[in-house]
Amino acid sequence: MDIFSLFTFCGGLAFFLYGMTTMSKSLEKMAGGKLERLLKRMTSSPFKSLLLGAGITIAIQSSSAMTVMLVGLVNSGVMEIGQTIGVIMGSNIGTTMTAWILSLTGIESENVLVNMLKPENFSPLLALMGVVLIMGSKKQRRRDIGRILVGFSILMYGMELMKNSVSPLADLPEFSQILTAFQNPLLGVLVGVVFTSVIQSSSASVGILQALALTGSVTYGMAIPIIMGQNIGTCVTALISSIGVNRNARRVSVIHISFNVIGTAAGLILFLGGNMLFHYSFMDLPVGAVGVAFCHTVFNVFTTVLLLPFSRQLERLARRIISDEPNAEEFAFLDPLLLRTPSVAISECTAITNRMGALARENLLLSIQQLSDFTEIRESQIVENEDKLDVYEDRLGSYLVQISQHGVSMDDIRTVSRLLHAIGDFERIGDHALNLLDSAREIRDRNLRFSSPAKEELQVLISALEDILESALNCFTAADAAGAQLIEPLEETIDRLIEEIRARHIARLQTGACTIQLGFVLNDLLANFERVGDHCSNIAVSVIEEKRGAMARHAYLHELAAREDFASNLQADLGKYRLPDKHI
Repeated sequence: MDIFSLFTFCGGLAFFLYGMTTMSKSLEKMAGGKLERLLKRMTSSPFKSLLLGAGITIAIQSSSAMTVMLVGLVNSGVMEIGQTIGVIMGSNIGTTMTAWILSLTGIESENVLVNMLKPENFSPLLALMGVVLIMGSKKQRRRDIGRILVGFSILMYGMELMKNSVSPLADLPEFSQILTAFQNPLLGVLVGVVFTSVIQSSSASVGILQALALTGSVTYGMAIPIIMGQNIGTCVTALISSIGVNRNARRVSVIHISFNVIGTAAGLILFLGGNMLFHYSFMDLPVGAVGVAFCHTVFNVFTTVLLLPFSRQLERLARRIISDEPNAEEFAFLDPLLLRTPSVAISECTAITNRMGALARENLLLSIQQLSDFTEIRESQIVENEDKLDVYEDRLGSYLVQISQHGVSMDDIRTVSRLLHAIGDFERIGDHALNLLDSAREIRDRNLRFSSPAKEELQVLISALEDILESALNCFTAADAAGAQLIEPLEETIDRLIEEIRARHIARLQTGACTIQLGFVLNDLLANFERVGDHCSNIAVSVIEEKRGAMARHAYLHELAAREDFASNLQADLGKYRLPDKHI
């Protein structure tokens, strides 16, 4: 082996790591927010968490990405520590799939069909298909599939380069002498820890070990301790991701490290103890690529089976190592770590925006209650909620802008656009709730009283307003474009009610049944009610835009008003929210 073989090995390693990164990122991008939603929904038990962790890691081909995702979700307050334990264990099993795929490089046969199972034989075709999809397709999803295929092909090409570069080592006595040093299990574990820590990928580390194993010079006795050490080395990613996060998020890293260290220690003790007692006959046999994959899988399954019953003890250990912080934030916001998985970050932004919408609705309803029954407690709650809404808008807006700069899919871009529009509307609804509070305070301070007809009319209008706010929030939360189309007829109904109430108020002024002072207050109330209805309409349009693509708002509303179902829905709403008969 000469210096050029070393260059080839380094180049192969570079291709391998780049291909794995490309494939992993593209898989994450295609999965969208489904990963995060699954994590939150299916972590009710350790066994479910285990299966979910394994499944997602197989899907995205990266246990490191999974760990970083968990740290970010816990730091954001989305997941509890206990929910992550099974997922971490499952991800260790899921990451072994990469080794099995790479083991296909060792297939030897004269049969054409069998040879086609070798990745180096079919990956060029996948690369061609991927390039065609990337260059020839206008749909983002197909281009993402193309990047997955190209990433896999680059990965396998890198594996082939590493295999070819190290194959001459099998005939070198110096190489055999170096490998004999690995006969010491503790040294093997250390080598696995250090090497995996440097490249921050257990899959890549196992892949390199498989490339060396193809020379026929690596035995089971050498490989098994290195594989154990690789599991500890992969914890470096979790350790780095825990920098600058809250205590709960750091506990996730502690659990990950504890699980791998304890599992490795237990596995090493049983491995060495069993060998001393039974003198394993396979220790000096060449391991091969399939053997490495098998040992990797068996070890990870063993550690999981061993420690899964002790999930709560691992959580207690993490809490003991990282003690509770005395003053935690009242509510946490999205963590920058989630930007590494933009689809997950978008899903979390969606959940927080939904909470923001519910808070805006709550504030408006509280302000409406103040009009008839003013209390200091309710006033304090409204002001507090308004402060929260302002913080939500500021932080969510900044975060969504950051997400849009991280290579998201077209579907995710539309979701980001919907959220950016919605947080502005929700914040403005909160502002109108504050304006209503001012009007309620004026009514109380000046001891004003609306006439009975005015109260009845306002009650009808308030009923319609509460319904449109509820409907807008529901269609936004469910991303229901069909339900969003029912908002505009109701908004038009509210506009007509306001127009009629104003006309009736003028009539009462002319007869002296109402005062100018009350008229000013009523006009402020109607103006704020009207603007709330407009914001609900905006929210509905943003939902429809996400499903239909970008469109001109005014053109859409004009188109909608011309449809027959709009007229029928409008008539139904006018009949439902009907003002009482005129009387002064």
